[in-house]
Amino acid sequence: MLIGCHVSFNKDKQLVKSTEEAISYGANTFMFYTGAPQNTNRSEISYELTSEAYRLMELHHIDREKVIVHAPYIINLANRDHLEFSVRFLTEELKRCDQLGMSYLVLHPGSHVGVGIEQGLHNIIEGLNTVFIEYRGKTKILLETMAGKGTELGKTFQELKTILDGVYENDRLGICLDTCHLNDAGYSVENFDQVLAEFDQIIGIDKIGCVHVNDSKNPLASHKDRHENIGFGTIGFDSLLRVVYHPLLSDVPKILETPYIDREYAPYRCEIAMIKEQQFNPNLREQVKEESQK
Repeated sequence: MLIGCHVSFNKDKQLVKSTEEAISYGANTFMFYTGAPQNTNRSEISYELTSEAYRLMELHHIDREKVIVHAPYIINLANRDHLEFSVRFLTEELKRCDQLGMSYLVLHPGSHVGVGIEQGLHNIIEGLNTVFIEYRGKTKILLETMAGKGTELGKTFQELKTILDGVYENDRLGICLDTCHLNDAGYSVENFDQVLAEFDQIIGIDKIGCVHVNDSKNPLASHKDRHENIGFGTIGFDSLLRVVYHPLLSDVPKILETPYIDREYAPYRCEIAMIKEQQFNPNLREQVKEESQK
């Protein structure tokens, strides 16, 4: 089972910091931003630190090919007013992924901000086609399934298929399923076999490169996108466990993006342990705080 979580990446230790944090949580994969997701500030990638991180990964049986990078939130290919910036910054991020030796970059498709779904999807397709002309490296973009908050696109499998069909080199694209977003978009994770069958019919299971495993604070089809700790939301522990252990996704990295306890304490070590043990811990939050304060 490939299970991990979102971890830090800073200018001082870079990928070493990310790897050490993942190891401390008992993870065998992880996801990170190459810099702050809300701005363009980026430090130069260190070859020495990257090489040190590779050695750590090998020592702790972390497959570098299964580590995930997340693109910054400020990229919005659906908004034509910011399309030039988004294309340029996304291209730069892909090149940074190459420098780090990472194979996958998760990207929010974008929000159309009022121009409508059809035009927004057209803008995304145009943007991705331009990016793939400029960027010829090996990192694949994984379009994330979205909750449909506001004018978000990528909330349905059909919208994602429209993007895939419109991109000339769509073998360089894949999909990242997010369980909270699926729930909030109207796909019942409790009936995950049915959801996966629908996805396979429309897009194809082979396109899934990552799964974000999150519970949701919201009911089905709420279109709100508020993550919850595993087993404490409306999806529930058993349903999420079936996703994590689904035989058709055994080789796909599963990444937790659940909220910190009291916005201060990382829950990941305890959540990963709970998933590995396949036993829900109703005292998870108290345990996280107690362990963090020692």
